[in-house]
Formats: sequence, C-alpha cells, structure tokens
Amino acid sequence: MQQLQVRLKARDDRYEIKIARGLLEDAGSEIRKTLGNQTRQIAVISNEKVFGLFGARTVSSLRANDFTITQCFVGDGERFKSLSTVHKTLLFLSESGVQRTDAVVALGGGVVGDLAGFAAATYLRGISFIQIPTTLIAQVDAAIGGKTGVNLPHGKNLVGAFHQPRLVLIDTETLTTLPARELTSGWCEVIKQGAVGSRTLFNQTTNFLETLAGKRDTLVSTEMEELIRSHCAFKASIVSGDEREAPDRNDHRSRRILNFGHTTGHAVEAATSYRRFRHGEAVGHGMLVAGEISKNLGLLAASELELLRHGVRLCGPLPSASDLDDGAIISFLGRDKKIVAGRLNWVLLERIGRACIVDGREITPRLLRESIRAGLKTK
Repeated sequence: MQQLQVRLKARDDRYEIKIARGLLEDAGSEIRKTLGNQTRQIAVISNEKVFGLFGARTVSSLRANDFTITQCFVGDGERFKSLSTVHKTLLFLSESGVQRTDAVVALGGGVVGDLAGFAAATYLRGISFIQIPTTLIAQVDAAIGGKTGVNLPHGKNLVGAFHQPRLVLIDTETLTTLPARELTSGWCEVIKQGAVGSRTLFNQTTNFLETLAGKRDTLVSTEMEELIRSHCAFKASIVSGDEREAPDRNDHRSRRILNFGHTTGHAVEAATSYRRFRHGEAVGHGMLVAGEISKNLGLLAASELELLRHGVRLCGPLPSASDLDDGAIISFLGRDKKIVAGRLNWVLLERIGRACIVDGREITPRLLRESIRAGLKTK
C-alpha cells in the first residue's frame, strides 16, 4: 500500500491518503480505525452507476465493521452539482437521523465528492467526511484538499466550503471501469499538476502516458500507484502550506497555481451549459489557452509550450472547442470565482514545472482574444 499524510500547518491537523488495488475490501476497517468506536452510522453518497459497480463491496466492508449504512444517490454529471441537489442530500441526512458523531462517505468522482463534502460541511455545522474517489480526476485532485461546493448558473463552484476529509481511500482497480473520455479527463488534470509542480513530476507523468498506450491493465500496477502517490504528495504539499488559497499569495507555491487551465476551462464549461465537456477536457483546452497567453506575454518559450501541447495530446482526444465564441468565453471569465479586488488573476507558466500568477490587467483584450482562439483551435 502507498500512503502519505496531508498536514495542515495552520491548524496542526492531518489526515491520511491510502492507495492500493483492492482497497475497497478494507474500507470498513480503515474507516473504523480513523473514526473510532463512537461512529454508529455511515451515510454513503454516490450515484447509481458507481454504486452499482462498487457499492456492494463497500457496504459489505462497512457493515462487517459494525457501521449502520444509509444510502443516498445523486445525479451523474456536472449539471447535478447544484444547490437543489445539496438540499435533497441534507434532507436525506436529517431524515436518516445522522448525528454529529456519524459520518458521510463519498463514493464516486469529483461531483459526488464535492456534493457530499459540502453537505457534510454544513449539516449540523460539520460532520466527519471520508473520500473514496473512483475516478482518476478525483484520485489525484478533487478528493484532496478540502474544497467542496456546487455551481450556480453564473459559474462553477461559486458556493462552497473548506471541509477536509478525515481519510482518503484510493482503490486503483476502480480505474479499469472508466470510459475512455473519463480517463482523458483525469489525465488532463494529471498533466496540469505536472505542468505547475515540477519538471520531474511532468516527466514521470508523460513517460507513463507514453507507455500506457491504451493498455488498461497498466492502470492496476505498481507504477500507477506510484504515479498517483506522486501527484497526491504534490497536491498535499501545496494544501498544507496554503489550505484556504490565501488571496494575497502570488508565489509559485500558492494554492492558486492549482487553478492552471481552470480559468478558461470553467468558462468553456459554463458557455456550453456543462453538457459538451467533462471537467478535465475543459481544463485541457484551458491549459492550451493559458500556454498561449504565457507565450504571447514573453513568459514561456515556444519549445516549452510545445511540451505542454504534447502532454495534453497524450491525454487523449478532446471534444472540439474551435466553434465557441470567444466573446462568450470572455463574458464568463468575468464571473470567475478567482477574481480578487475586481481583478482576474491568471495562472500562467514560466516553464514546465514553474507557474506564476499574473494580474489580468497585463493581458490586453486583443492578446486575450488571440490566445483564446489559438488555444481552442490547437489539436
């Protein structure tokens, strides 16, 4: 088993991330060790598709460790990450008699984790929360760091809370059930972290992707577990030093660097009503736009931009975005949750492995439009 700790320096708190094939079989014992004997009930929040694949094993393991189980299903897809879904989930927790000493388990991808985490953060002013991410994008990113929340019509993740999980359990066998597009979405987030993390992490990622070449058995391997651990360790290192994404931090270890590709990515999702792109696919396009801006500002060498493009290509084919209106994209940029003091700050690249934060006023409207057009047309 690969394992590591997320240490939250500001609060002298910590939690564990555990990574192994077949870990769902041990979910109950791992959660019992973490929560102790006072927890009676576990509310498992999932969607019907994921629960159909992994629910029986998870529930069996939980019951074997003397937990009472209740189950709540949410819709499958980004458009269900809404206040109305949270409302239904909170009613479920209340009607099920979940108490302060009980816990929520999120079994699924990033949408399930964000919804379940936000419900856990707000129900009874906060109860324990366990992440069991079943998608690649959730395993390396969404399940770690405590960001929870939902979307509004004006943009993504505009309502939420920081609520750290008590434990993250990653079973790599779940990856073998993912559709090709879901894997592509996850790999885009993996490339994102390598691009802002370090050249070593980026190279480890691209080298793995070059050898993967559609071989799904490689997803359940020691190399895959090590790759996931490397990305979790990077995310943990950022979160531990900047848990709540301090708005006055502009250094290359600010949590804000994890938003690389997300500024345009979120706008692309919103402009298409969250129906054309999976989240990571939109981030893939967003990284290419951010790379174009970086190059056009003279920050990033053309050779480094080509490395980024190569990394995104290795993730798999992205749905076309070349038909999107750049004016509509820019309109949604103005509603981004990362706007501080009326200004949108961009996460850009100085080189692969080194991010920087740039005041949006340094990017002229013309440069922005040209970069959006070029980035969204890149294949």
